[in-house]
Amino acid sequence: MSSIRIAGAGPAGLAAAVVLAKTGWPVDVYERNSDVGHRFNGDLQGLENWSTDKNVLADLSAVGLEVNFHCAPFSAVTVTDGVNQETYDRGRPLFYLVKRGAMADSIDQGLKRQALAAGVTIEFNQKLDPALAEIVATGPLHDKLVWVDKGLVFDTNLPDMAVGLPMDEAGYSGYGYLLVTKGHGCMCTVLFDQKSRIEECFATVQSICSKLVNLDIQHPRSVGGTASFALNNIWQRGNSRYVGEAAGLQDFLWGFGIRAALWSGWLAAQSIIEQTSYPKLAGRMFADRNRAGVVNRYLWEKFRRRRNERVVRRIGRSADPFAALRSFYTYNPLQRLLFPIALRHVRQRYPWLGR
Repeated sequence: MSSIRIAGAGPAGLAAAVVLAKTGWPVDVYERNSDVGHRFNGDLQGLENWSTDKNVLADLSAVGLEVNFHCAPFSAVTVTDGVNQETYDRGRPLFYLVKRGAMADSIDQGLKRQALAAGVTIEFNQKLDPALAEIVATGPLHDKLVWVDKGLVFDTNLPDMAVGLPMDEAGYSGYGYLLVTKGHGCMCTVLFDQKSRIEECFATVQSICSKLVNLDIQHPRSVGGTASFALNNIWQRGNSRYVGEAAGLQDFLWGFGIRAALWSGWLAAQSIIEQTSYPKLAGRMFADRNRAGVVNRYLWEKFRRRRNERVVRRIGRSADPFAALRSFYTYNPLQRLLFPIALRHVRQRYPWLGR
């Protein structure tokens, strides 16, 4: 049995490696950096729990992945426009906060431990030509970047909290946020537009959050990064299957992309195990979600001045907020109707994303 070569040791690549190794396949992962989570510095990110009716942790268990990393459930979210604020709490976790980076309890390190325990070989400081890899998990597409983020991670005595600032002043065409879990805090701005004003936006986030809570920031460290999205996903080139952001997969609305990355890694592994078509599997799972993302981005930008009222409050006050959120990811009838208009908008607004 030939060894499966995977380029990149992010969540998508490691998920694929674990699944393959547990079914007896020899796997070699090539990571160009000296460890996993290299491009993160303790950033907090979310495993969203709304895009399907199945709990994301049950999804992980179903594909053979363990939760051996910090994974804190959050059911309460506070939304503010700098003047008014509302807190929504429906009891069921809206998302699970995970850490990214080199710390022992990050999702990156947890998946690495699972891969090594399953017998995967990880070659660090080694860059593999994607054309030689059966699975390509090399992260964001640098020619299709759509947003940047900047902020701080810090130690704190603040209680656990999740605060969203869906306003241009906190992140042009994006948002700002403050997240705290078990003494670990993260405060950032996310910009899709006017990226040169990132310092100004982050200062606004800090100012608003300091009025909302008594900010306790200890040992601050800078974080920041980029994310990409592709109008036409790259599923396969030759024998190389593309997963995660290397395939152009991302949540084009709010950036909750880890769940999709993990699923794409699992699908790529399954296509090898079962000798089936990965593009067909991935297309069935993600094509409609991708189209829905285009419409979501269009609506978010079109109603940018009233997005707090039209989107966040509407979801929070609905009888079933999870069903309301899920509808944004299922390519519902309204999204199908709006897709041609949304696609035209996105092509004009982000011409580098392709046709």
